[in-house]
Amino acid sequence: MGMNILILGGTQFVGRHIVEAFLAAGHTVSILTRGRSKDDLPDRVERLRGDRAEADGLDALRGRAWDACVDVSGYVPRAVRASAELLRDHVGRYVFISTASVYAHPERHPVREDDPLLPPAAEDVTQVTGETYGPLKVTCEQIVEATYGERATILRPQIVAGPHDHTARYPYWVDRAARGGAVLAPGDGSDHVQVIDARDLARFTVRVVENGIGGVFNLAGPRLSWAAFMDVLGVSRPVWITSADLKAHELGFAELPLYIPEHDAQGGLMDISNDRAVAAGLTLTDPAVTARDTRAWSQDAALSSALSPEREAEVLAAVQG
Repeated sequence: MGMNILILGGTQFVGRHIVEAFLAAGHTVSILTRGRSKDDLPDRVERLRGDRAEADGLDALRGRAWDACVDVSGYVPRAVRASAELLRDHVGRYVFISTASVYAHPERHPVREDDPLLPPAAEDVTQVTGETYGPLKVTCEQIVEATYGERATILRPQIVAGPHDHTARYPYWVDRAARGGAVLAPGDGSDHVQVIDARDLARFTVRVVENGIGGVFNLAGPRLSWAAFMDVLGVSRPVWITSADLKAHELGFAELPLYIPEHDAQGGLMDISNDRAVAAGLTLTDPAVTARDTRAWSQDAALSSALSPEREAEVLAAVQG
């Protein structure tokens, strides 16, 4: 029998895939959004308007009940506490979409769910930056777990990939491969890249709700060497650029997204253990399918990247002499 699901967020990328997965499984979906983002969801999705940052931002939820809530848009503690406490007696399960950025030792190989976390941010912190993002998510996790106990599920996804990804991180590589020619490839091919397909994350979210699965789960996909990743993308002429040359040309994660050297202080973030989630039913999309489907979407998405074709050509010319 179908369930009634509330999703906080739901119109963009990860949230959109989660909504579509619940609909595909035969469930009824309501979303709470501010109504500011493009909304291409089916008409049968109930739209509720609200903003957790405002005093009356959750009024649309009052007097209602759902079988589960999936919190896709919880970034700051005040907002997560507001929704978690309001819904405590009105939802069966609260699923919080967190991040692998909560770990205190991202240099570990592999990173597992029981590894130490970053110190939590204070609940009055509201600015989400590169420095506060992980600590804020730690605090949000703690609020959900304290409020719901065994009815809480915490999902910590790796970098998420797939269609509708406007971050242009993963799409940069499928778009660059499609242009052909010599491709600036970071490292020597032996470092690793790992992402989670948004559709796999979404299906697992449905699974934990349908089966009442609580606990904490890392969500990560197949771990590929960069050489194998280039093959998946169909790059026939990778030009491997050493870390020293990348640094000399001021090329980092922004310009070459997904690239973290194996022995970098953040290197474990490309070695996230998914063993616990796989044991609980996580299924993984073939990386070639993720690449194909992302490119089918991104070719018309007009995404912009930090590394322009002209800048790439300059660097390739310099390192190749």
